[in-house]
Amino acid sequence: MAYKHTQIGYLMLFILFASVLFFGIILTQVHLELIFIILLIFVLLIIVSFLSLKIVIDKNYLQIKFGYGLYKKYFSLKEITSAKIVRNHWYYGWGIRLWAWPHMWIFNVSGFDAVEIKMKNGRIYRIGTDEPKKLEQAIKKEIQ
Repeated sequence: MAYKHTQIGYLMLFILFASVLFFGIILTQVHLELIFIILLIFVLLIIVSFLSLKIVIDKNYLQIKFGYGLYKKYFSLKEITSAKIVRNHWYYGWGIRLWAWPHMWIFNVSGFDAVEIKMKNGRIYRIGTDEPKKLEQAIKKEIQ
């Protein structure tokens, strides 16, 4: 395995804590209605699914996985043409985003540092990381 790292989304941890507190207060004020419990479970599952971003590079693929694996994406290393460190603007946000201009996908859980990869088909992806130099070097080493 050429590279493996998991970044924790501390903002998501705060949002998870605030959501549990908020729903806990609501549930103490109303009767335990099934709809509130279902809504609570749904919101918590969505938040937990974005608590971390795991990046793994092996000899064939760059893989990203959010949280417990609800969303995974594989990039064939043979299809990646370049990798470079970039800094995302604050308004790009966190999570999974399709940005219109420049047309790219962004995968991020925390911070503004990312590595931008370009594919042979012209698509651009930005993968957020708290180790941009290590990730860039690992990708470049595998695609050469």
